[in-house]
Amino acid sequence: MFPGGFRDETYLAWERDYKWEAHREWEADLNAKTFRKALEEERYLDIAARAVRIESGRSLLFSFEKMALRDAVRETHGARLFAEGLFAFLHGKEPLEARFDAWCETVAALPRKQTRVLTWPLATVFGFIAQPRVHIFLKPNTIKDAARVLGLSFDYQSRPNGRAYAAYLALAKRVRSEIRDMRPRDMIDIQSFLWVQGSDEYR
Repeated sequence: MFPGGFRDETYLAWERDYKWEAHREWEADLNAKTFRKALEEERYLDIAARAVRIESGRSLLFSFEKMALRDAVRETHGARLFAEGLFAFLHGKEPLEARFDAWCETVAALPRKQTRVLTWPLATVFGFIAQPRVHIFLKPNTIKDAARVLGLSFDYQSRPNGRAYAAYLALAKRVRSEIRDMRPRDMIDIQSFLWVQGSDEYR
């Protein structure tokens, strides 16, 4: 699909650039210092609105997830849960698995109208945007297919949790090691590689 690998112009246009641009926007609007200051000033609605805006222009979450998230953070209570929980996940001092578990509990506790808020894409998208050298985005069906195609085991669980996320990060680390000669830069490249292996778009 992309003869030039991770530097291929079509790859950049189709898979990488829009994800990297989302990260750049996050760094401009919600880097750790700005995020912390907004929390101290109790600007929860502003934090949530910025996060939703950065994701909304990208084809990462499904439309029903975008809608559920917007509904969940529309009022101060939900926005505060979201903002405080996301900051703790991204910048807390606990081990990553514990932080992800706590973040999942936060997402599960967000107000909901109809659609559930806690899905794997929603649980992983903001870490992926904010810290693409550390975190990776998960759309389960595609990644399960990718793991099968590549002959790798993936201890997937339908409810997002720290143990399953750690297993996904281990899979990503294995893939990165196996394709190191292609010089992947970060988890954006690894997620994109897996997406191409498992997505119907590329079959």
